[in-house]
Amino acid sequence: MSLLRNLFSFSISTNSILTKPYFAISIKAMESTSDPNLHYPKPISAPPPPISKDIELRRAMEASSKSSLFNLTRDDVLYEDEYLMAVNKPKGVYCEAVLRSAPQIVLDSSSEFHLANRLDRDTSGVMIITKSHKVAAKLVKAFTEHKIRKSYIALCIGSSPNWRKITVSSGHGRSKHGAWRVYAALDVGRVLPGGSFVRDMETTFEVVSVNGVETESCEVENVIVVEGERELSGGGDDVVVVRAFPRSGRTHQIRLHCQYLGISIRGDVKYHGMYEWRGRTFEGHELHAECLSLDHPVTDDPIVIRAPLPCWVTEDGNCNG
Repeated sequence: MSLLRNLFSFSISTNSILTKPYFAISIKAMESTSDPNLHYPKPISAPPPPISKDIELRRAMEASSKSSLFNLTRDDVLYEDEYLMAVNKPKGVYCEAVLRSAPQIVLDSSSEFHLANRLDRDTSGVMIITKSHKVAAKLVKAFTEHKIRKSYIALCIGSSPNWRKITVSSGHGRSKHGAWRVYAALDVGRVLPGGSFVRDMETTFEVVSVNGVETESCEVENVIVVEGERELSGGGDDVVVVRAFPRSGRTHQIRLHCQYLGISIRGDVKYHGMYEWRGRTFEGHELHAECLSLDHPVTDDPIVIRAPLPCWVTEDGNCNG
């Protein structure tokens, strides 16, 4: 576990290099003012609903229990060579449990295992485990520099979008002890209460289907640079499956941008997704890391790693898994 912490402290420090100018400017600004009522940027997205706290706590406890018993099998392996392997992480299991069970199935039992990427507890799909610290560092750097193309698929509930392809550029941040929120793009670099900073995030979305009917591909792309609250038609009940291509890798990025677009992910109670819908209860959000495209960290050969799609992608939202 200490190796894991060390690896991800490396990842975070690499990210911080990109925002160093913002840090320097903001800290100087803070030091030069004695005004206790410093004007902080205001979040655009709504905070988590009160009901989410208890639900998330219960989900975390259930995931901890499930993770303690979890073991990978060879059926979970999507790709493997002498340097790394990719696995299909199940929903409701912590990444650490996947990493812990890797030595039981890997072909080379003498390997030193590290996580190259992380997925949220309830996000399923492609996760890369490297077999040496050196390879892990290369992949973390590639993720940080946006050299790895990622695609996700999500089942959302809301009004049928009036777009087929859209890119959302915004700020991302949270106050001390607060929840992650969407901020205006112009707020990137500004300081938040507690000393953190608004950072940039950008996601492209494509509509896959609405109510089980596939949509035609569209070359016309709408672009939204977030400036303020988005005007949305309320109360939609359409099943909207979207494919998401995050350029940045911010925490809960896709979930936040789905909330901003008015199509929160089903089961994602923290970001106003439907918890109870059409007489059923949904435990955990329905978001799947579908594909990673990258240059191999050692051979430089291009590789594409795909995870099988969950049943909810093609069954009009009628399966819970």
